[in-house]
Amino acid sequence: MPLATLRCSPDVHHFLCQAFIPACTEDNKVIRPCREQCETVLSDCEENIRIFGITWPPELQCDKLDPCSSPGDPELPATTPITASSAKRDLGFWCPLQLKTKPGLSSSFLGAEDCAPPCSNMYFKPHDIEFAKNFIGVCSIVCLGATLFTFLTFLIDVKRFRYPERPIIFYAVCYSFVSLIYFIGFLLGNHAACTKASHPAGVETVVLGSQSKGCTLIFMLLYFFSIAGNVWWVILTITWFLAAGPKWSCEAIDKKAVWFHSAAWGIPGALTVMLLALNKVEGDNISGVCFVGLYDLDALRFFVLAPLCVGVVIGLCFILAGIVSLNHVRQVIQHDERNQEKLKKFMIRIGVFSCLYLVPLVTLLACYTYEQSHRSTWENTWINDRCQEYSIPCSYKTTEHDRPDLSLFLVKYLMTLVVGISAVFWVSSKKTCSEWAYFFNRTRKREMTPRSEMSEVRHVTSGPQRTALNQSHSSIKLSTPQLANQVPEASKDTKDSTC
Repeated sequence: MPLATLRCSPDVHHFLCQAFIPACTEDNKVIRPCREQCETVLSDCEENIRIFGITWPPELQCDKLDPCSSPGDPELPATTPITASSAKRDLGFWCPLQLKTKPGLSSSFLGAEDCAPPCSNMYFKPHDIEFAKNFIGVCSIVCLGATLFTFLTFLIDVKRFRYPERPIIFYAVCYSFVSLIYFIGFLLGNHAACTKASHPAGVETVVLGSQSKGCTLIFMLLYFFSIAGNVWWVILTITWFLAAGPKWSCEAIDKKAVWFHSAAWGIPGALTVMLLALNKVEGDNISGVCFVGLYDLDALRFFVLAPLCVGVVIGLCFILAGIVSLNHVRQVIQHDERNQEKLKKFMIRIGVFSCLYLVPLVTLLACYTYEQSHRSTWENTWINDRCQEYSIPCSYKTTEHDRPDLSLFLVKYLMTLVVGISAVFWVSSKKTCSEWAYFFNRTRKREMTPRSEMSEVRHVTSGPQRTALNQSHSSIKLSTPQLANQVPEASKDTKDSTC
């Protein structure tokens, strides 16, 4: 601990031993430090406490301790060994000097103010982090290509994707931004997610709060489009239900597009502004981006898990209601084999698309749930591993050391990006292939047409054709006066006939 290392008082070692590892007497009474001893140590070490920014524990306030015993009372020496009956006290997390941040940034780590986690990952080795970064970079490129293909297919034939299918395009656009931001995080490394040490004895720490403009911008875009993609999927299930259940037409659903856009962009915008106001921006030293809930469990539960769970429940209810309505229609038209086959294929497409979205999303929710339930244990293990290095009290908990598995985080990032790839399934058809083929052929013809016209002009204006062209040009000039004389006569005859 800092005070024991500094040895600012001759009684500090004995005082700290009695405070943190109190000994017991034969009659099972705990020997704790006394008030006068506490005041002596506090007075001797007051200057060092102020210089090194050491927080005096609230449970060791001198006025809360009992007065010292009389000289005749028994007292154990300062070197009393630690016995099995010695009790450990919950001192909380003391922020080490290396992880201290500038005051006023509202950064908090494990309950300690003006503190931030180290930029070097708390749980994994450097080579594991390097592999995870490359893995996330490859996944982001694949997702970006898939979502851009979906959006470009829409641009080729805008009229093809009407409601109730139109939300798929906005859903793909949202996840194209998500994958693009993860790719930017891969390129930046930890430049956006981490900040330099605030003092010479410190180390690089993770960004906590909106102190970094770059990290804040990345957080805003990533969180906004992640939630917007989830909302657009819910809207997609609603439009499917309106088309299958109440039998709304495309035009009727299209009239509600303003409400759909208001919800899809308004809800994520409101949540993003709320998080900025609460200063819940957190850097991710694995992916290089900035998100929420990486160190704050309450933010993870209320701003990540809750919106995703609500979206899954609502969307699943509308999908099941729509499938039931379509099955009822299929039974009504059972004698129309052609339309029945089309409806069957459409129901299969809806089912496969829903599974391609729900399976990764449910897996992602399981990863988040497992992480938030075990994170306190992981942090306790990290404290016990580093308490000697940082000269801070070790954790009082005697639970077994538990560390996270890298595969959990890899699956979490993979499911975050794979969710957007499901949009490709909906546009993957023969019609899409024919549209792209027609687009490339039309583009190639446009490029070839100006060249062919110029070659024909050059061919006509060269050699004997040039002489014939000049002769025809002179004949046109000779006939021009005759045409000029005939024009008034013709106009006059026309005027007479019209009257």
